[in-house]
Amino acid sequence: MPVSPPIAVPAPADPFRRAEFWILAGLLFVLPLFEAPKNILWLLYVLVWLGNRARSRDFGGPWDAWDTLIAVWIASAAVTAAFAGLHDKEWNGAVDLLRYGSVVWLLKRSRFDERELAILFGALATGAVGALAHAYWRLEVTGQRRFLELNSVGFVNHSAIYLAILLGAAVSAVAAYWYRLRSSMRAAAAMLLALFTVSLFVTLSRTAIGVALALVVLLGIAWWRRARRVTLATILITAAVVVVALVARVEVVKKHDDRIAEGNVLAFRAQVWNTARAVWQRFPLFGVGMDNYNVVEHEDIRQWRAEAGKPFDEASFKLNTGHAHSLYYNTLAERGVVGFAVLVAVLLAWAWRLMRCYPGRSGDDRAWALWGGALSGWFVSVFAGVGNTTLHHEHALLAVTLLGLWLGDGQRSS
Repeated sequence: MPVSPPIAVPAPADPFRRAEFWILAGLLFVLPLFEAPKNILWLLYVLVWLGNRARSRDFGGPWDAWDTLIAVWIASAAVTAAFAGLHDKEWNGAVDLLRYGSVVWLLKRSRFDERELAILFGALATGAVGALAHAYWRLEVTGQRRFLELNSVGFVNHSAIYLAILLGAAVSAVAAYWYRLRSSMRAAAAMLLALFTVSLFVTLSRTAIGVALALVVLLGIAWWRRARRVTLATILITAAVVVVALVARVEVVKKHDDRIAEGNVLAFRAQVWNTARAVWQRFPLFGVGMDNYNVVEHEDIRQWRAEAGKPFDEASFKLNTGHAHSLYYNTLAERGVVGFAVLVAVLLAWAWRLMRCYPGRSGDDRAWALWGGALSGWFVSVFAGVGNTTLHHEHALLAVTLLGLWLGDGQRSS
């Protein structure tokens, strides 16, 4: 098998474009690590990107359907904030969508060579390794945290979502480039995948773990037409992980058994979703505003139910959760039908593009790695989103970064 040469730092002739690239790499590195640098680098990346494109008068090609969809997605956040049923932090929430919406748009209109893509993927991976080292230190050494949480990502379920997406992207990249890697790089790649997998189990997030394992199997099946050894390897390794987890009765298995014994398999999510439905029914078009779910109180629900002529059983509702523990219920509650319709349009367009642009037998390594990354962002966002609020802050940025890199590469090759 051919062996790739060592990855070198790209050196574009234009120093401003070089600065743009390294700002982006820095953003991807600090994404799970530091809050303030993440926000600063995002804003700097947007400004430098726009400045560079204005100088060159090249904004990455003609306007297309994806540009329109992304623009509508960003605008929907502003519209729902302007007409929010409650007023508190709705504009902060709208800025979050502006942040990740702008990133996917800029990446879609950017072009990277293979070495640059390797550096960007490396920035994501090394940033996550650094964040995990810090998370394990706080969990096992200082005892500052009860759960494994990436510093900037925060809450354990959100950290698990981030790791699930990154695991899928890493599996895709490793599968695509495995035959080109030296033995030492193969060992490092295997260790990285093992770290992400073990860390997912340490988070104890049943949804994220189940979705991540299903994603790895799906990625393996997708490889059937190109390399059946990849399909068999992913299925066998995933099966071995599941068997070991069940036989060893790891903590997440015990947690699930405890939930069953308590009669609380969904961990109060049914009550949380009842609350989200009640909020949406009160503000059906625009919701209460992004990031305003946590300002709703039991007395508000009681009053709204009474106004609608519906009964209120306090035990059937649960608040003080910050969000609705579901991408779909949370979107309905915070952005109403308007925001929900736009979200569904984005997810369907994403899925349609994935099906239409499946690399198949003729796809090259680069196409397979980027397609698998985009699939990982979509799959985890959609299916983990049933029981957790995905497409939110850092894991939203990760998911749309993988989408944007893939969309941009498709335009390059079209």
